Amino acid sequence: MIKIMQYGEGNFLRAFVDLYFETLNGLGEEKYSVTIIKPAPFGSLEKFEKQNCKYHVVLRGYENGKSVEKPYEVNCVNRAIDPFLNFSDYIALAKDADLKIIVSNTTEAGICFDERDELGGFEKVTYPAKLTQFLYERFKSGLSGLYILPVELIDDNADNLKKCVDGYIKLWNLPSEFKKWNDEQNFYCNTLVDRIVSGYPKDDQTLKHLLNLIGKNDELVTIGEPFGLWAIQNKGEIKSLLKEGRHNIDVVLTDDIGYYKKRKVRVLNGSHTNIVPVGLILGACTVDDCMNDNKLSAFLENTLREEIIPFVSDDVAQTTDFALSVKQRFLNPFLNHQLTSIALNSISKWSARNLPSFRDYYNKFGVIPTYLTIGFSYLIALYKRVEKKDGKYFAKVENRTIELKDDAKYLDYFANNQPIADFLSDKSVWGEDLSAYNGFVKTVAENVEKIEKGICLL
Repeated sequence: MIKIMQYGEGNFLRAFVDLYFETLNGLGEEKYSVTIIKPAPFGSLEKFEKQNCKYHVVLRGYENGKSVEKPYEVNCVNRAIDPFLNFSDYIALAKDADLKIIVSNTTEAGICFDERDELGGFEKVTYPAKLTQFLYERFKSGLSGLYILPVELIDDNADNLKKCVDGYIKLWNLPSEFKKWNDEQNFYCNTLVDRIVSGYPKDDQTLKHLLNLIGKNDELVTIGEPFGLWAIQNKGEIKSLLKEGRHNIDVVLTDDIGYYKKRKVRVLNGSHTNIVPVGLILGACTVDDCMNDNKLSAFLENTLREEIIPFVSDDVAQTTDFALSVKQRFLNPFLNHQLTSIALNSISKWSARNLPSFRDYYNKFGVIPTYLTIGFSYLIALYKRVEKKDGKYFAKVENRTIELKDDAKYLDYFANNQPIADFLSDKSVWGEDLSAYNGFVKTVAENVEKIEKGICLL
């Protein structure tokens, strides 16, 4: 048996990681058993106890151009432990020779170091501090190390987690033998995860439909999209524990996590960020609204084909295939993905997700990219509509007023009607001076003026 300890009981892990292990169990080659650890003192495991840790995942969306709705029963979770109430049961896992893998999803802020954490503490210390304590108990038991797979959405998540553990080993003056054991026997594998999980149904009609579909009551039922990707850094003998290929999600064990990260950020996230302000100003409310509008869908297609895909990697065909799957995901009406949700922090998102593609295109051709520039122009036009009221920021778009959420200094800048050119040249905003791209500031200013007159740039 291969045992997995899972920090976190949320919808994503249950609809992604646990469903993967459940699918592997269905192959009959190896038995996987997951123990969930509640990572924070608040909340309750009552529903897990009530349902004996069994629940359903329903994947809803498009596959091969067809609408699908597939229910899955998940039985691989054997137990859910509250370590704040049952610490001895939690520590007993450290001494279990069958434990091979630790998975965590403690939010992006969860992987951090706090020099105030104490070795004897637990409730108020960070996740890396808890992990260090756990690993130290395993070391003292004379057992071998583990494969540690954080899925928190930060760059180099496992490398950063190990740095934190190293920090606690030093802070707490733990034995050098333990540090050597941690360095040599524990494999911290960077990962990238990709699946949109919307969680428990948000309306009674959908809930009733799903419960009828699965044939029983389920207070833990969760909804996800059919697409799933788990890219995992190939270290040690991990291939003996995990199976690559399509097992409900696509699992890839790779030496190049960077490619998958770059591909997701530029193609999926970059497409979102570029089309959101255009869609909002032209009256769309959701991502699938954009995909079902001829002008908006063509704009997204042209941006991907001409200005994003060619600059992800030399394997254009592989990136193109991924882009096709992204467009299929964008058409998923079940997700009801609101443009206003994606618009959160759009300035920093454009800098991280779109500026690298913009820069690569400019460096190759010596001119600014047409479609990324149009998307950026709509973004600036949207922010120029900002009005501040009662500490919040609002913008009028087609037939409605929306709230914009971003760094207050950016929103205040436009609410006070400051110059576009100065904002584009501010290195503290973009990390570089965007006016250095020949013709960019002039083109954006002209585009914004047209948008303000009601002229569509698509």
